[in-house]
Amino acid sequence: MESNPTPQETRPEKAKRRAKKRVRAERRRFARPKAMSVSHHLRISAQKIRLVCDQIRGKRVEEALSMLEFIPRKGAKLVARALRSGIANAENNKNLDVDTLFVKRIEVGPGPTVKRFLPRAQGRATPLLKRTSHVTIVLDEKAAE
Repeated sequence: MESNPTPQETRPEKAKRRAKKRVRAERRRFARPKAMSVSHHLRISAQKIRLVCDQIRGKRVEEALSMLEFIPRKGAKLVARALRSGIANAENNKNLDVDTLFVKRIEVGPGPTVKRFLPRAQGRATPLLKRTSHVTIVLDEKAAE
């Protein structure tokens, strides 16, 4: 919600105020994460792996790993591997306590699509799209309660 400009405020000043607001929002969005892990070119579509990622978002890492162990999907194994990598990064590179870590942000994006063709009847061909995805997991420490 933006307030209406006062009569003495000119358009350039209003634009400047908006730009400052945008910059502050970007800084908050891309603030230096505590620990993270990125997995590229996973041979599963982003849509399928997103179903798994939505279940562990915001959970403590021990709880997330135990959940992933019992989810019967291919994506669960791939996400668990990326999560373990993030935990190792937090422990070894950032000297964070593993017991206080939680999944702050988990994002799944599409990767490059490998295009193949499947031969069909009467000399025709059907395109096959072998989709890949990129998973980014950001871990942070939860304050002691």
